[in-house]
Amino acid sequence: MKSSLLSGAAGAILLAMASQTQAATIVLDFEGIYETYPSNSSATVGGFYNGGTSSVGTSGTNYGVEFSGNALAVCLNTLETSCSNGSRGGLGNPASQQTALFFVEGTETFMNVAAGFTTGFSFFYSSVNVAGSISVYDGLNGTGALLATLALGVTASNCSSEYNAPFCPFAASGIGFEGLAKSVSFAGAGNQIAFDDVTFGSVTPDPDPDPSPVPVPAAFPMLAGGLGLLSMLRRRKVK
Repeated sequence: MKSSLLSGAAGAILLAMASQTQAATIVLDFEGIYETYPSNSSATVGGFYNGGTSSVGTSGTNYGVEFSGNALAVCLNTLETSCSNGSRGGLGNPASQQTALFFVEGTETFMNVAAGFTTGFSFFYSSVNVAGSISVYDGLNGTGALLATLALGVTASNCSSEYNAPFCPFAASGIGFEGLAKSVSFAGAGNQIAFDDVTFGSVTPDPDPDPSPVPVPAAFPMLAGGLGLLSMLRRRKVK
């Protein structure tokens, strides 16, 4: 049985993108969606980044970005806390270690930007069992013309055992395109792929903080174990 994210690529190569039109780098790090950390519940992202709220009533900065109904926040493990099968393994921004984006239902989830955006974006992801993909469209919810698509390979599972997370670390990737994009499909197998630090305005996901390199080995073995991205959420109560 495969590992999955809820229970407790070869790394993709970051594509070069043309100059960005946005004035500043915007990072969707999915932190703050849960009111408290750790959490063993599932919270939909919803309008958290669109002037609205997540399914648990939390609100983030209004970037005009909305996620489809199956887009969930998943709790990530740190050295001090174990709440799922996923972790950043201490790599990347120290302020973006507790939460990531994933889905359980279906084979993809959508990010909608009604005002549109251009050029490209970058992100981190973890998918240790199956490949995934990114597709960019000029209409909402994956409608209209397909502007670009990117295959996402299987990622490494080689973090320190202290993190207790097979979905670890996350690998960097990105995609460029021409035209005005209004939606992005984050695709893969449900409960088998997670994304973090979706970054507009930079070819490097969340480029400001920790300069620690993201490991991108040439090839990674598939895991044979039996955990899942929904085994990312441990079956225990958080008080």
